[in-house]
Amino acid sequence: MTKPMRSENFSLFPSDLKHFCKEVIIEKFDENGIELIEDDVIKEERIEFFLNGEKFLSVMSIAQDQDAHIVGFLLSEAVIQSFDDVDNVNISEDGLKVNIVAKISQEGYANLFKEKTLTSGCCVGVTGNADKSFECAFVNTKYSVNANDILNNMRSFNQPSNLFEYTGCVHKAELVLEDGTIFTSEDIGRHNAIDKVVGLACMAKKDIKKSVLYASGRLSMEMVVKCVMHKIPIVVSKAAVTFQGIKAANEHGITLIGFARNKKMNIYTHSGRIDV
Repeated sequence: MTKPMRSENFSLFPSDLKHFCKEVIIEKFDENGIELIEDDVIKEERIEFFLNGEKFLSVMSIAQDQDAHIVGFLLSEAVIQSFDDVDNVNISEDGLKVNIVAKISQEGYANLFKEKTLTSGCCVGVTGNADKSFECAFVNTKYSVNANDILNNMRSFNQPSNLFEYTGCVHKAELVLEDGTIFTSEDIGRHNAIDKVVGLACMAKKDIKKSVLYASGRLSMEMVVKCVMHKIPIVVSKAAVTFQGIKAANEHGITLIGFARNKKMNIYTHSGRIDV
């Protein structure tokens, strides 16, 4: 058997990303034939979430921004109302356990386990409480953004991160606030990436009710639900949107934008927030 060779594409793999990846042997084919090489692939981990000392959820994720992940998830599910409800967040030494001590909504916590809905994510996700809190929510802010600013930000957002360049296997989410502050996160799941970026902003005590969420994946209903829960008025993706995503965005006051590429974008709902 031919001895595996390290491909030139991976010869400068950044040491700070090795924690998130695993080296494997692959057979690479191109017009010149086939060769055996070493490749780096993303390494998902089972992260265990603990709330007030009790384990309540395990998620498949990358071990990055785990504290923001649990904060964003609990906010998305209305188990906590704000980061002010959190007393402490602790990540275990191996990064695979996260414990949060917080004042919680007992109703929200109970609803989290009454009914589960499998989401349409590339990585299977679970949401339990969104539907109940979603019923009467409406985002009615007059916050608006210039169309060209959205397209310029999307071009910047679409620049691949180091982790994506070396694995091609992460979604990205970014919050751009009215004051220009930017929070960015990545994960194997697009839902996880949004929970993380929301968690990062809320842990920094930032108001995200006047912001734009940029997402790398398709915008389905559960993605819109997260925006409603956090009262994020505008969500943008270079990818497609689903009919249920459009319906939810229209009913609950979210400006939904898909196929934002180059100099074009499709505005599906509440276009009044986009200055053209």
